[in-house]
Formats: sequence, C-alpha cells, structure tokens
Amino acid sequence: MFPKIWAKKSMSDRLDPIHKLQAAINEAEAVIIGAGAGLSTSAGFVYDGERFRKHFSDFEEKYGYHDMYTGGFFSYKTMEEHWAYWSRYIFVNRYMDAPKPVYMNLYELVKNKDYFVLTTNVDHCFQKTGFDRHRLFYTQGDYGLFQCSTPCCQETFENEDMVRKMLDAQKDMRISSEVLPICPHCGKAMTMNLRSDGRFVENEGWLIAAERYEKFLRRCKNHKVLFLELGTGYNTPGIIKYPFWQMTNSWKDASYACINHGQAKAPCEIEEKSIYINDDIGNVLNQLLYSAESEALCGA
Repeated sequence: MFPKIWAKKSMSDRLDPIHKLQAAINEAEAVIIGAGAGLSTSAGFVYDGERFRKHFSDFEEKYGYHDMYTGGFFSYKTMEEHWAYWSRYIFVNRYMDAPKPVYMNLYELVKNKDYFVLTTNVDHCFQKTGFDRHRLFYTQGDYGLFQCSTPCCQETFENEDMVRKMLDAQKDMRISSEVLPICPHCGKAMTMNLRSDGRFVENEGWLIAAERYEKFLRRCKNHKVLFLELGTGYNTPGIIKYPFWQMTNSWKDASYACINHGQAKAPCEIEEKSIYINDDIGNVLNQLLYSAESEALCGA
C-alpha cells in the first residue's frame, strides 16, 4: 500500500514536536498504543553490557556468549543446563521491575484516556505498571507462561512458582532434574509461550484479548484517534506498524505518532496526519509529562 517514499518534513518538524504530540494526546478521544522492544530498552531492559554481566557472568565465562539473546538460542547439552539459563532469564526479564520509570510515565500520560495497548513485548511491563489488563493484547506471548512443547493442548501455565524453584535448585549452572518443567497432561517437556513457530499456543486469554482489541478498533473507527507507536521496528511490522499506517490513512479523524530513536518515520500518504520523533522514548515521555504539568500549573 505504501511505497518506500518517506516524508522528509512533517508538521511535527515545522512545529515543536513535543507540544504537538501533547496536544494530540489531549485532543484524542482514544489512544491506541503500539509498543515494541524499543520501549522496554528505553526502560532499561537491555540484554547485553553491564546488565548481562551482572546476572550471567558465569554463563558468559563458561559458554562464551555475550548477551542474553545469544544465550537463549545456545544449544545446551542437557535440559538441566537449558533451564538453569532460562529460569534465570525469565526471572530477570519478567519478575524483576524495569530499572527506569518509562512505563510508569507512559501510564501517567494515558491513564485518564480511553486507551488500548497492542504490544509484541513479552515482559509484562504494562500490567506490572498498572495498565488495565482488559486493555492489553500481548500478541507474541508472555515470559510468565509455559506451554506444552508438543503442544498436546491449547493451555498455558503460570510459571512464577516453577521458575523460583528452578532458581533455588541451581548449582554450577544446572538445575535439579526433579524441577524440570513437565506438561501435567502428557508428561512431555514444557517450553516458553513465545511465538516462534506454528506450535505457539493461543490460549483462551489470548483469544479474548484479540477480540477486545478488534472491538475497540470498531468502536473508535469514527472517533478522533491517536495511534501512538513506541519502539517498534521492522522485525514484525505487519502486527503494529503497517496496520497503524493503514488505519491512519483510511480513518478520517485518525492521527499517527511514532517515537523511536533513529527509526521514527512515516509514509508520504499520512504526512499531514503524522508526528515522528527520533529520540529516546524515555526522554520524550519525560518532556511530555513536564509539558503537561506546566500546562496544568498555568491553568490553575
């Protein structure tokens, strides 16, 4: 639909983009947030560097990789080693809080709006921050869920207790065989509920969330809507980015905003309806909150 011709200068370039985005949020009757990995990165959930070494220096020394992603794809010799790594990975990236208050600041900006969140992130930061779980759709899964590796059923299993048991049972980067996660129905190994192939389980909760999102879109189609895209790249653009562009183009009162450090852009077809800011998401949210607070003080 959209040719590879990018708008060189949008309205957000001609005017102060922060104030323009603040006005768009204020005026919107509904805000639809599309969130990708860049949002969690801005919140401090980075997978290499100091954070990796803090939690995985022993794995780095033994196996020679230097980031969590590589460790996740490493071919361990035993399931005891595999789950020693993954239980630690899950705990660090699902059950620990993000180092920076980026999600909290986003919540402060939209908590009084009619909002919905569509995200490819699997770290559960939205719900932990206070976003209404009925307004969230995690399309790609959740670090906090296991599923049967076959799978033998369309069911997922909360994993916090199992993860903590595996952490407690770790020794020399291995866990006890007694705490390996096993499907309670068929006895086969469990795996993460993450979309990587056709075995991904879309459980009842996933289907309900998908239906809620579709209903929200239908309800808001003729309203003044802001599509707010945060940290979404081009790994899976068909989930958030392209649909946001298409709906902005076809919906009369829709506008589009993208905040993504070094990757914020919009097609020419929606140039006049777009705001894009190439900056760290956390920095932009801080400026938006400051702008909102200043406006509130001036109006008091």
